[in-house]
Amino acid sequence: MKIIVGLGNPTDKYAGTRHNMGFGVIEELAERHAIRVNTNRHKGLCGSGIIAGEKVILAKPLTYMNNSGECVRPLADFYKVDVEDVVIIYDDISLDVGQIRVRGKGSAGGHNGMKSIIQHLGSSDFPRVRVGVGEKPVHMDLADYVLGRFSKEELPLVRESLKTAADAVEGLIRDGVDKTMNQYNRKKTSSDAEV
Repeated sequence: MKIIVGLGNPTDKYAGTRHNMGFGVIEELAERHAIRVNTNRHKGLCGSGIIAGEKVILAKPLTYMNNSGECVRPLADFYKVDVEDVVIIYDDISLDVGQIRVRGKGSAGGHNGMKSIIQHLGSSDFPRVRVGVGEKPVHMDLADYVLGRFSKEELPLVRESLKTAADAVEGLIRDGVDKTMNQYNRKKTSSDAEV
């Protein structure tokens, strides 16, 4: 069993913001696999189903970003999964819009939602899919930036990255971390752009 958690902030106020890319990927996975993410459990909206032949729980924490660990830890405990079977999806300002990165473990990288999860799980040895939202402009406050919305020009890239990130999650479940990293972490080349 895998627990797949997409990070974001609840309520319509934050829908579509840069900080809610994790929620967007969960919604993409839910739609693809006919999983209803509508059960309020362990401070999150959850749904269960099958992806790549494996039982999964899809979850969107309702705790607000900075307290995401308050949802993730109880889910992991309730379903008795190892930390390596928890997959976290979140926004990353160090990646351009449209880029994703898969990692098997690592630091929080300054992301408050990840800090909370690492603190609550007592480990950073869990896979994650980072979805690029672009670098913060120099003159802008970080919170204002990540709680802001994408430009009209960025939206096609955003939609594509949500699909690619969902593909990567399916890869993690089906093929494991190493193979999925090899597939999704390569640099885009000019020939990729032409496809």
